[in-house]
Parts: sequence; C-alpha cells; structure tokens
Amino acid sequence: MRIAIAGAAGRMGRMLLKQVSETEGAEIAGGLEAKGAAAVGEDLGRLAGLEPVGVTVSDDPAAVFGAADVVIDFTVPEATVANAKAAAETGCAMVIGTTGLSKDQQAGIERAAEKVAVVQAGNMSLGVNLLMQTAKQVAAALGLDWDVEVVEMHHRWKIDAPSGTALMLGRAAAEGRGQDHDKVAVGGRYGHTGARKKGQIGYAALRGGNVVGEHSIIFATDNERVTLSHTATDRAIFAAGAVRAAMWTEGRPPGLYGMVDVLGLGGER
Repeated sequence: MRIAIAGAAGRMGRMLLKQVSETEGAEIAGGLEAKGAAAVGEDLGRLAGLEPVGVTVSDDPAAVFGAADVVIDFTVPEATVANAKAAAETGCAMVIGTTGLSKDQQAGIERAAEKVAVVQAGNMSLGVNLLMQTAKQVAAALGLDWDVEVVEMHHRWKIDAPSGTALMLGRAAAEGRGQDHDKVAVGGRYGHTGARKKGQIGYAALRGGNVVGEHSIIFATDNERVTLSHTATDRAIFAAGAVRAAMWTEGRPPGLYGMVDVLGLGGER
C-alpha cells in the first residue's frame, strides 16, 4: 500500500512516517505540508529520523494524493476538509484522525466518502474503541437513572475541547440510552448552574503538561459509581491504529467507516 501523510512535518506526521516504514506491505508514497512550510523539499525518511527514502515533502495536494493509495490526515479541520476534496477528486482513500470539525466541515468529509473509502475516528487506539463499545453497553443497562459525566485530560498544546475521544464516549452513552446526544450534552460548568438535570451527559476538559490522553466516563447514582477509563502513554498507539486503518482501506468501496469497522468490533462509529 502506498501511504502518504498530510502534515508530515508535525509530531504526529513524523510518527506516522516511522510507523509506515515499519509496517510490512506499506511504503511511504508522499508527505504534504502547507505552501511555504520549512519542511517542503525535505526527504521524508530523514524527517522521521530514518534513512532517506527518496521521496520529499510536497506542498501540492494533487501530486501527493495522485501518488498514493491512501492518505492519513491528523492535521486541522480546514486542511482536512480541503484534503478530503482532493482525495475524492483523485480516487485516493483517506484516514482521518483530525478532531474539532464543525457540522459543515463534517459534511465535506461525508461528501468525499461518497466517492472514496474514508476511515474517520476521534481516536484510533484499540483500547479506546473497546472502551467506547463497553460504555454503550453499560449506558443501555443502567438507563437514565444514572448520571453520565465524561472527563478528559490532554497536553497543553491541544486546541479543541472536549476531545474527539471524549465526544465519542458521550455519544456512545447517548446511543446506548436512546438519546439525541446534542440535546443532552453539557459543556464545562462554571458559576451558578443550578441542579443537574436528569439525562444530561456532562463534559470536563483538563489541559496541562505533556499528557498524551486520559479519558474516563463516569456513571453515578445514589450510593454507587461506575468508572470506565483509558490512559494513553505514547501517541505511537494512534499511529499504529491509523496505519492499520490505512491498510484496511485496500479494495473497500466508497463510504464513511470507523475504527469499529477496521477492528471488527461491530456497532456504529
């Protein structure tokens, strides 16, 4: 599989390049950066701390997508939407780990998925996706009499909140309880908020240090509390999951897929 990386010079991009180089049956097909970026023209192998691979960073999306079977994108919403359009135009599959997309931006991803296979997930680790499925089952079993709160912590550089993974957990709980997530979700509380309303799904986002990712979903009722948690200590788990998803797209028809599809866990993204 010829795999290209959008945002190749970033922390995650370099890790993805290394992961591709270590994956049997995969090769580095290209790397994309914004026009004027300092890394443009650099060998992608050297960029990842490896031996040269003879492929350099480009600022031409059409060229990068045209040379690849699949592109992995962990960039920012605006770039991801533009890249999804390029993927659809060139017939290249895409794996998206970008979070914080607006409804309009998500609609752009879904339009691209009408033409090519797109795997999109707020978190690509096996553990988190198992946690998501478990949260859905627990929420269904406990029902609306149990309060649901999602707590997450990430490094100081993260620019969106709550995290994509936190939203995945909240949506899984809402689905398990038969709720419309957007109607019951409550963001960070501050000031005189009044009593908690039955059926709400609350979120708390913490930022600090170099925390890779910590997520907990708490189910609480009178005199009882159940907490499901996941801790990531190395972002390499996300790179490994993303490359696994990229390999999985081979031969897949157009459509919007999730890591539950890639991992064969069943259910919906």
